Amino acid sequence: MAASVSITFGAANKAERNGISVQLNLNSSSAVNLFPCTIFFGNRVKNVTPRAKKSNFSSDNFNVVAEVDEKKQTENDRWKGLVTDISDDQQDITRGKGMVDTLFQAPMGGGTHDAVLSSYDYISTGLRQYQFDNNMNGCYIAPAFMDKLVIQIAKNFMNLPDIKVPLILGIWGGKGQGKTFQCELVFAKMGINPISMSAGELESGNAGEPAKLIRQRYREASDVIAKGKMCALFINDLDAGAGRLGVATQYTVNNQMVNATLMNIADNPTNVQLPGMYNKQENFRVPIIVTGNDFSTLYAPLIRDGRMEKFYWAPTREDRIGVCFGIFKADNVPKEDIVKLVDKFSGQSIDFFGAIKARVYDDVVRKWIANVGVENVGKKLVNSREKLPEFEKPRMTLEKLLEYGNMLVQEQENVKRVQLSEKYLKEAALGDANEDAIKNGTF
Repeated sequence: MAASVSITFGAANKAERNGISVQLNLNSSSAVNLFPCTIFFGNRVKNVTPRAKKSNFSSDNFNVVAEVDEKKQTENDRWKGLVTDISDDQQDITRGKGMVDTLFQAPMGGGTHDAVLSSYDYISTGLRQYQFDNNMNGCYIAPAFMDKLVIQIAKNFMNLPDIKVPLILGIWGGKGQGKTFQCELVFAKMGINPISMSAGELESGNAGEPAKLIRQRYREASDVIAKGKMCALFINDLDAGAGRLGVATQYTVNNQMVNATLMNIADNPTNVQLPGMYNKQENFRVPIIVTGNDFSTLYAPLIRDGRMEKFYWAPTREDRIGVCFGIFKADNVPKEDIVKLVDKFSGQSIDFFGAIKARVYDDVVRKWIANVGVENVGKKLVNSREKLPEFEKPRMTLEKLLEYGNMLVQEQENVKRVQLSEKYLKEAALGDANEDAIKNGTF
């Protein structure tokens, strides 16, 4: 880009710097008033000593001519991107495009004008169009599960008149039914990054530590909400950490304090204080989502209706088919084969079908190990300069899936039937552990 600027004050001294032609008389008092301290030409600053305090400036002698030739722009030009700016700036800057000269538009990737948010983030929430579908990144979300969780979270952020909304939602049901995974999908769907806890954190060698941890995590989630982003406290397998699973389960001080702390938070969700901090400062209400297998093992006052909304999760046949279709979607398994697979193993958990898929890859991994050698497996997989092995997706037929499914069922039956611990207590021999091998003639 080249520009020519001519400023004339009587007799002229001429200087050319970087394609800019300037004509002026530095001895003129008009020039001193126009540039009282410095003149900037290119990369240097030239000081000008003023010689006169007053001037007889006349507009008749002032002439400015600006010419811009984009064709003369070179690759070495420092400001080459100013004229042809096609950046996707923030919404407030984008609205001004075309309203001002292009010289004032920042180049792509330059400074604070670089886009940090998409224009969709600036649109009012009342103008956005939401699609309430029950799929997240190709994964199926059960409609009943999504309905219960979304409504519970939304109610905790609303001001409903004369209605007491339970702070805790307890989702319980059989093992391996996808409770945690379904929760994670709904959280991702709602744009929530929850503060998570597990049952292993609900017990400690120090009395009162788990109860304090719950309050800390709750306050962390409240701070996230204070910054303008929805959040929740998510506790996995609450009954495993705070419940009593039989007369042999020891009921410790921490179990008692965890139940009492959750009860206190449910009764006073906006006044959760930490030990040693007793300032009267309200915090934001944070919905608590807990999962478990049997909530009858929990302290009864904790699960009463005013504190906990309970939801028993038992997936229907349609739910199981939908989840399995998401599991085998990348493997191009026909839907009719998935329906037959689900009906064949109707008494199994949803995780069972994920285990079947993992078993199919056993043959591929076994073949790779045979090629590289057992002694080289560690060198190939850990701290290796080579990339990790990549396999082509094996062809998954209905016959192969049924075969591996029956193998998994047989393993389950062996665990329930043999019960070696009882045999070890009664006798020194293996008992009936080798009975199957003896009958099959492989012992």
